[in-house]
Amino acid sequence: MVEVEKEATKVPRALLVGEPGNDLQELKGLVLTLGMDIVQRLTLNRMEIHPAYGMGTGKAQEINELAHQIDVDCIIFDFNLEPRKQRNWEELTGLSCFDRQEVIIRIFADRAQTREATLQVELAKLQYSLPRLSHMNKGFSRQRGGAFGNKGSGETQLELDQRQVREKIGAIKHELAEVELNRQTQRKQRGKIPTCALVGYTNAGKSSLLNALTGSEAFVENKLFATLDPLTRKMSLNDRAGVLLTDTVGFISNLPHHLIDAFKSTLEEACDADLLLLVLDASDENAQFQYDTVCDVLDEIGASNNPRLVLLNKVDKGDEKGTLTALRHQFPDAICVSAKDETGFLELKDKIYELVYGEIADYVVPATQNVLINELRKAGCIQSEEWLDDGVHITARASGRLLALISPYVKE
Repeated sequence: MVEVEKEATKVPRALLVGEPGNDLQELKGLVLTLGMDIVQRLTLNRMEIHPAYGMGTGKAQEINELAHQIDVDCIIFDFNLEPRKQRNWEELTGLSCFDRQEVIIRIFADRAQTREATLQVELAKLQYSLPRLSHMNKGFSRQRGGAFGNKGSGETQLELDQRQVREKIGAIKHELAEVELNRQTQRKQRGKIPTCALVGYTNAGKSSLLNALTGSEAFVENKLFATLDPLTRKMSLNDRAGVLLTDTVGFISNLPHHLIDAFKSTLEEACDADLLLLVLDASDENAQFQYDTVCDVLDEIGASNNPRLVLLNKVDKGDEKGTLTALRHQFPDAICVSAKDETGFLELKDKIYELVYGEIADYVVPATQNVLINELRKAGCIQSEEWLDDGVHITARASGRLLALISPYVKE
């Protein structure tokens, strides 16, 4: 009984394999987040275009021998492993072999809490597994049902499973579409209050910033992808105005397209934001690479034109390696902040107010435009208000959501 218990709690041992020039640091973080034990990391000297393994047969055999020598349970590749190559590797080694896409999907599956996140992860898993069904069970070619000369030979087990997976994908997409309608309704209910979205590489400290800036209690953990569901809270900028601040899912290089498609509704929070607060970990030597990755993902989801403000987070950790100095030179307009000791928060709020609420201007609004005037009051845009015979004389900052409505009333 004791031996069975030990076997059940055994931590999987992994061998990591990467392309030339890849130190596998990012894959290491992903695998550790998944709860695996990394026995060894192997970076290839060169990659050969080979249809069977993606590399030469000799090198594949070397990796196989190494995996058994160090007694690992699985081999994880830091590049995409096509279904056919995955089958070949598993037949060669007799071990579980998969790529970083599957690692990320597994992490997302562990992190999903809400119904929406669970559906999104399930959709990604099904889309990823569909082309791999033919390699999961050699008995899938067996035909079931029907009779020769009567109704035909029937569907193979593989065809049955593929059809069932496609039906599940269709059902989940339908359910996610209903969830997206609810999310759009929530966005409309927010009214004309400006919105800001915290975007950035995973584990850059976005959730900690949300908590510190708004006084909320979002889940925080020093692991990759600790947050999957967007969380929105109101943040006061001054006595008159505030914004809605949203924490979004973290980005990562080579984020699987299955996940980008599945989390489309979640990522749209960034697309709809009036201002993107792009958070960088100022203590990370790879911050510049992470910035480029975030920008690539923003381009991919259609948020490339949204105004953005760079935040250099975790400045409380110091600058022993000169990373912060280099980033400040690279991003001279960035604001240095720390969620731990609230460094730079006043400057940040002033800058958000300036960027979101725009320039101060004078307007003469007809007294009949009560709805517009109330919207300006709710959004905290009005600096002064005077009711005269020719209309309501208002001095206000017009936020992006209200500028189109109030611009016809600019005082000449």
